[in-house]
Amino acid sequence: DAAGKEAIVEGHVLRDGTPVATGYARLLGTGDEFVAEVPLGEDGGFRFFAAPGDWTLRVLAPGGVRAEYAVSADIGQITKVEVAV
Repeated sequence: DAAGKEAIVEGHVLRDGTPVATGYARLLGTGDEFVAEVPLGEDGGFRFFAAPGDWTLRVLAPGGVRAEYAVSADIGQITKVEVAV
């Protein structure tokens, strides 16, 4: 499952093993700089094509759900993040 010339950050958001289909995943740069946002898929999935480097992944969902993860992206790599909320 190679990413070719892309740096990809992807994963799923789960609550008690069930996909969270309502909400957003955000990619933030240094100093919480907003880079991108995608709605969660029906399977709780998200995917970003990122520049190489270090990022903050922030997940926001109804009910005050908020989770943050530090992630690194590399060209030709898929960084997988499984988010449990």
